[in-house]
Amino acid sequence: MDLQPSFSFELFPPRTPEGVAKLPAALTQLASLGPNYFSITHGAGGSDQDGTYDTLVTVVEHTGVEVAPHLTCVGSTRVNVARSLHRYQQAGVKRIVALRGDLPRSSANSSAPGDFHYANELVSFIRETCGDAFKIEVAAYPETHPEASCPGADFENFRRKVDAGADGALTQLFYNADAYFDFIERCERAGINIPIVPGIMPITSYERTLRFCTSCGADLPRWVRLRLEQLQNDKPALLDFGLNVVTRLCEALLRNGAPGLHFYTINRAEPTLRLWESLALAVPA
Repeated sequence: MDLQPSFSFELFPPRTPEGVAKLPAALTQLASLGPNYFSITHGAGGSDQDGTYDTLVTVVEHTGVEVAPHLTCVGSTRVNVARSLHRYQQAGVKRIVALRGDLPRSSANSSAPGDFHYANELVSFIRETCGDAFKIEVAAYPETHPEASCPGADFENFRRKVDAGADGALTQLFYNADAYFDFIERCERAGINIPIVPGIMPITSYERTLRFCTSCGADLPRWVRLRLEQLQNDKPALLDFGLNVVTRLCEALLRNGAPGLHFYTINRAEPTLRLWESLALAVPA
């Protein structure tokens, strides 16, 4: 039996009073689309778990939609992760996004400082501590993690997270659908059958898109990069072009079996709303 696609929106804890003030309006608009859940990132370098929790409370109060907080390895101890898990259980959280997290700039290797060095260790600890209380999402990298020694090593890292107890995965952003389909084929050959939901980043700026792709190792196709560069001083034309590129990407993903879409909203409603309308996705009654 075919399942309905899952749609989810990612937020980050606002860093300024202005960001805090603007978030409720964005939440109301995004919640009107009927997402399965909102995910909320953890601060870079293992910071600001309180910000994640405060944003979680804001989302629940303004929308009533399920929330999936991120937990990361960086700077974490078994004690403070257990404390966070208990806090989330008390708040009624049913889903966790478990990640290694962004390493401090001074780090000389790929393991995180703290009691948990890699995401599979964090997933194992959540399972040992809480059993099946949480659905656990992990990260997937169709185009290979930028710090991985090679694609094979990166795939084995993903397999370890699945073996540790992950229920599903959210991918890093990408603009090449073939990279996602190739990754899914590799998973199928390896007997990995958890849902792997594509991460989607709307295109709203030449510089921002280039920066995101560079930082996470995502390929920005040359023709897209050149057109964005050409249009960078014509905002309406750039937005229309970016919308067309990402709409076609999403259509190809859903048409060929992707189990849903996870939108990176950057705490802004309008880009995701435009993309939703362009895709003609149904809004629940």
